Amino acid sequence: MDQEFADMIDSFFEDADTVLIVNPAPNVFQTVMLTAASFDGDLPHMQVLADPDVLKASLDDFILASQVSDLIDQDSLELRTTGDIARSSLLVSDDEVVTVITLDGELTGLRSTDGDLVENVQSTFSDDWEDGDVYSLRTPPLSRIQETLSEDFGDDIEEDFMMVVDSVDTIPGEDDELDEVAIALLVAANNEVLLYDISKWGEDTGVASKATFSRTKTRLEDRGLIDTEKVPIDVGRPRLRLILVPNDLGDVEGLAGQVSG
Repeated sequence: MDQEFADMIDSFFEDADTVLIVNPAPNVFQTVMLTAASFDGDLPHMQVLADPDVLKASLDDFILASQVSDLIDQDSLELRTTGDIARSSLLVSDDEVVTVITLDGELTGLRSTDGDLVENVQSTFSDDWEDGDVYSLRTPPLSRIQETLSEDFGDDIEEDFMMVVDSVDTIPGEDDELDEVAIALLVAANNEVLLYDISKWGEDTGVASKATFSRTKTRLEDRGLIDTEKVPIDVGRPRLRLILVPNDLGDVEGLAGQVSG
């Protein structure tokens, strides 16, 4: 993330009540959303009007999507899409317009407080916003994931999960293998949680279905990363306890290193 551009956005948020973000490029969208997620103060209400392909590609990243979902859950953000928006990325408040450009390979913003320009830009894009299609995000908020992991399994698992999330830039990574489901299963195995329990948690929170957890468990077994042992129950088939394979990913710090590598 371009820190100077992020600092500029932070300053922009401090003086705004409502912000319209028009046609953000992927790196602009990511920087604005991550800056908003870490903003120390009262966030303005943000309205994003973007190309649907930009939102889809950007929000394939679980880390970004879960934080964006938090902003939506807090009523701080709305996402809408339009297919007819060929222009530079803009940030528009009641008093200011920022045109985002790339200079020497880094993002920067050309700021203007000219009243006529601000009014003209607002008028131009207000109808586009009203006509835009609402973008529905299925990824659960990161705060809900943390809260439910702690409530259902204890602080250790929540801390292990966040240690892995904090150790990487994107989920899934470049190899498209270790996604949020795989990480949840590996962390569960590191703490010897039942497959049934972590799968039920995943389905209840909206992370993924039980079937997805089961398929991913099989894939991790085939790779030699986890194993299972049967745990008898009073009625029905035995449940499976997840176990991290020794001498490979021996603890969660090794897991974090494997994911980031």
